[in-house]
Amino acid sequence: MTSKKTGYLLGAVAGAGVVAAAVAGAGMRFPAAQADQQAHLIKASTAPIFAPPPGAPMSFADIIDKVSPAVVSINVTSRVDPSTLHKIPGFENFPFDLQPHGGGGDDEEGGPPQGGRSEKGQPKLPTQQSAGSGFFISADGYIVTNNHVVENAETIKVVLKDDTELEATVVGRDEGSDLAVIKVKGGRTNFPFVSFENAGKPRVGDWVIAVGNPFGLGSTATAGIVSAYGRDIGETFVDYIQIDAPINRGNSGGPTFDIYGRVIGVNTMIFSPSGGSVGIGFAIPADVADSVTKQLISGGKIQRGYIGATIQNFTPDMAEAQGLGAQKGAIVNDLVPGGPSARAGLQPGDVVVSVNGVSIKTMTELTREVAKAKPGDTLRLDAIREGKHHIVEVHSGIRPSEQELAANDNTGGAGERAAPVAPATPHPSVLGMALGALDETTRRHINAPPELKGVVVESVDQSSDAGQKGLHRGDVIVQAGGHPVTTAAEVASAVDSAKKAGRTGVLLGIFRQGRTTFLPIKIAG
Repeated sequence: MTSKKTGYLLGAVAGAGVVAAAVAGAGMRFPAAQADQQAHLIKASTAPIFAPPPGAPMSFADIIDKVSPAVVSINVTSRVDPSTLHKIPGFENFPFDLQPHGGGGDDEEGGPPQGGRSEKGQPKLPTQQSAGSGFFISADGYIVTNNHVVENAETIKVVLKDDTELEATVVGRDEGSDLAVIKVKGGRTNFPFVSFENAGKPRVGDWVIAVGNPFGLGSTATAGIVSAYGRDIGETFVDYIQIDAPINRGNSGGPTFDIYGRVIGVNTMIFSPSGGSVGIGFAIPADVADSVTKQLISGGKIQRGYIGATIQNFTPDMAEAQGLGAQKGAIVNDLVPGGPSARAGLQPGDVVVSVNGVSIKTMTELTREVAKAKPGDTLRLDAIREGKHHIVEVHSGIRPSEQELAANDNTGGAGERAAPVAPATPHPSVLGMALGALDETTRRHINAPPELKGVVVESVDQSSDAGQKGLHRGDVIVQAGGHPVTTAAEVASAVDSAKKAGRTGVLLGIFRQGRTTFLPIKIAG
C-alpha cells in the first residue's frame, strides 16, 4: 500500500511538471520521440516497486540453508530455587520465567515445576523444563549457548534440525559473560558447524539474521539490522550488540549471523515491557564469545583479575565537590580486609583514573581492566587522593564467582533504612543533619563493626539535600571532603573548607548496612 501511494504521488508531481512547462512555454513543441519518452517515464513511476534497493539481498534463503543445520534447540531439565530468582528490571533473561512450586504457572514447554522429597526426606527443589538455543562450533560436537540456559541442568537434550535428539553435558560455564559450552555425547565427528567472525563487524544498519528456538517451536529464522554497538545494560564484562531482528523466549544462546553466514553475536537478552519481542534484542559480540568459549573448552572455567575493592562511578557532582573539575573515574568505597588492594595501600575515597596507563572513566571500565589481569600480575593504579595523584601497585588475585561475591555482600540494599539509634541530645546541624559521636551504645544499635570510625547521623531535615538524597538516622559519615572524620566538628570543617574553595557541595562517605557509598551533598546558600 505504501509503494502504490508513493508511486502515485511521484507520478502526480511529474505530471504537474509537464503541464507547467507547456504553460510557461506557449508555442513550444516536443519532438514526438521526446514526448513519448516523457510519457513512458511518468507511467513507469506509478507502478509498485518490489525489487530491493541496492545493498539489500534478494532473499536470505541461501544463507539460512547454509547455516541453519548448525543451530540446535536445547531442552533442559533443572532444579531451581525460586527464592534466588532475579532479573534486570525491564529485561527478560531467556529462555523462561521460573514459577515457584505450587504457583500455578506453566512454563513455555509444559507443566509447572515438580517438587518432591529426596532419599533423605528433605524437600527437593522443584524441577523445571525449559528450552533454549545453541550452535555447533566444531565438527566433534562442541556447542555454544548461554549460561542461564544450562545453569543447574540435570539433563540436557540437543535437538538437531532434522529432529534427531542427542544427550549433552556441560563442558564449562561463565556467569560473568553468561556463556556456556556443552558437548554432545556419542563421539560423532561430522556435525555441521559455524565460525565466529573476529576480523571485522557489520556497521550499524547492516543486515543480520537470528536463528533459534523461540517458544520451543524449533528452528526459526528472523532478520533485521544492527541497531547499535556498545550497549552497557548493567552486565559487568560485556558491551552488547543491539539488534532489531525479532528474538523471543527460547532464542537464548542462538547465533546472530551477518549476511555471509558468519557468527557476529550470541543472542542473550531482550528489552521487553511485555515479555515478547519489541525489536530491541542484545547479543554478546563474537570476539568476546570466541575468547570465552575457547577458554572454557581448554580449561572449563574463566579466571579474571581481582583487586578486592568495591567501587562506584565518580560523577560530575562528586568531582565538583572535590574541586577536580571534569575528572572522571571510579571511587573506592570499601576494601576487602587482607585483599590485594588493602595490602597495596589503596584507600577508601581514592579515585582511580587509570590502570596500567589505560584511562578509566567509569566503574565498569575499571572492573574490566582489572579482569584482564592474570593472577599475580601487577596493576599500576593511578589514584587521586586529597587532590594529588598516587601510583598504587596492586598484585592481582583471582576474582571469585558471581555467587560468591553476592554471598559476601552483606548490604541490606541501597534503599533500606539504617537501624535506629538511641535517643540522644540534639546537636548542631551540619548540612541539614544532626550529628553525634559513634559511641559503643550507638555502635550496638546499628550493628557497626568494631573497627568502624565516623560520625553518626541522629536526624535529617528532609527538605535538605541530604534528606532528598536519602540519608537516614543511623547512617555513619566516615569521610567528608576526602578526609576521614570522627566528630561533627570535622564534618563542619570540611564544609567550611569547601565553601572557601568556592565549591557548591562536599563529598561524604556514608556507611550503611555493611558498606560505604559516596554522595555529593549540596551546601545550602
